[in-house]
Amino acid sequence: MAGRYAIGIDFGTESGRAVLVDVANGRELADSVYQYANGVITEKLPGTSVKLGHDWALQDPADYLRVLEKTVPAVLRAAKVKPEQVIGLGIDFTACTMLPVDGAGRPLCFDKRWRMNPHAWVKLWKHHAAQPEADRVNRVAREMGQKWLDRYGGRISSEWFFPKALQILDEAPEVYAAAARLMEAGDWVVLQMTGAERRNSCTAGYKAMWSKQEGYPPREYFRALDPRFENVVEEKLSRDIYPLGARAGGLTAEMAARMKLVAGTAVAVANVDAHVAVPACTVTKTGQMVMIMGTSVCHMVCGSETKNVPGQCGMVEDGILPGLFGFEAGQTAVGDIFAWFVKNCVPGAYEKEARAAGLSIHELLAKKAARLRPGESGVLAIDWWNGNRSVLVDADLTGVFLGLTLATPPEAMYRALLEATAFGTYKIIRNFEQHGVPVEEIYCCGGLPERNPLLMQIWSDVTNRTFKIARSVQTCAVGAAMHGAVAAGSQAGGYDGIHDAAARMAGVKKKVYRPNAQAHVVYEKIFSEYDKLHDYFGRGENDVMKRLKAIRLAAVED
Repeated sequence: MAGRYAIGIDFGTESGRAVLVDVANGRELADSVYQYANGVITEKLPGTSVKLGHDWALQDPADYLRVLEKTVPAVLRAAKVKPEQVIGLGIDFTACTMLPVDGAGRPLCFDKRWRMNPHAWVKLWKHHAAQPEADRVNRVAREMGQKWLDRYGGRISSEWFFPKALQILDEAPEVYAAAARLMEAGDWVVLQMTGAERRNSCTAGYKAMWSKQEGYPPREYFRALDPRFENVVEEKLSRDIYPLGARAGGLTAEMAARMKLVAGTAVAVANVDAHVAVPACTVTKTGQMVMIMGTSVCHMVCGSETKNVPGQCGMVEDGILPGLFGFEAGQTAVGDIFAWFVKNCVPGAYEKEARAAGLSIHELLAKKAARLRPGESGVLAIDWWNGNRSVLVDADLTGVFLGLTLATPPEAMYRALLEATAFGTYKIIRNFEQHGVPVEEIYCCGGLPERNPLLMQIWSDVTNRTFKIARSVQTCAVGAAMHGAVAAGSQAGGYDGIHDAAARMAGVKKKVYRPNAQAHVVYEKIFSEYDKLHDYFGRGENDVMKRLKAIRLAAVED
């Protein structure tokens, strides 16, 4: 049979994308995107007058099925590949994105009895309305001396599985009772394709407090959260967890017909969107950090032994690569901060100049900002426009500009924001290394490395490290396809492990960003000031940000 291929499907926040990849060399033949019809649901349930509360973010699982039905046939048509040439497929998903389902695996929001109840819908990763439950999860864990909390930097996020599950129990016990299972959306999509419930170790480990050695937290902990929650794992989840790259099953005849593939085609267990990108960046060893850089940034690095790092998002054995401990950290906003600045802080004269030069506002600002030497503007920013994920794990922190004068131009402010995000990453790297997790090389993927060379050079200068860029602009989808090839196995023309797949299917660009030694000397001085402000505002010495936020909320409520 001429040519063997794998399909990777990347389920993002606004859309799903399928990529068809040559198993022999990682060449991408075609891709297709489906924009979710109902997008991110934040105000009211689709087709109803049911309004949502503050910090809600839901999705419609029907959109996920439409991704399968529309994008997979599209890439086959575009590449003129026959269905029987596809040996496997894998998916990645934003996480924690979870939903309640009935005994047949049908989402409760598909049922007329529950469709008007917001808790019957998918809770997207950025659903933050479970913060009271997250506070309880953390408080009770600390009171009971639960050691597993250290794996998550000492704090569980409201974005994660059990706070969201607990919110359903607290606010809609009837929905909780009706749910036969509570599932990660990635695992649910795999269930739809294969008919088999196969919960993956990545989301279980990073988002649901599970570990390979200890499993889930003990029943007495869940009972302390709520007596009705004592048996949540047995009643609503599963203790059967499957490793990354494992074959979840084969496509059912029904789903094969809908996706225009062959029944029985190997399907890998699901993976998290960020983590699946690691081997797709050629990374298979310890000390190599992968950063997915877009609206926010996720930092991942593997080590050979356990380390409890304050402020990390999680440490999971085999959670990224087999045989290693995967460490994760992150910044809640990076590209989003630059977008905020362009939308709100650029004068009309700059927009006119950009149009005349045929440049975007970002390109014009970057061009002007590149003329400034490190430290020349005297402006320093703190990158907390959307709070801080690592290392402070505090969503109530806010952004700062310092050093502005009547002579400060927009490009100086723009450059200060680029530098601030670099300082945030430098803080994360130093925190890892101070706690025994080395970061020797850095690999990047995502939208920002493709679009903003100045940003990449600043990050290299600040961190004093070489930055390599993933070959594919669809790194997550390619990583998912690589796991699909592993699920198929070598007998079917795939691979028996992700290391073998990475050696053949992954790659990096020739373009490399190397640090400028003189620039780094200056940035070390500026970072020292950033670091002082980081602790001053972020560790309780001055809670002015939180006081101002409380005043604002009170004013809005009045």
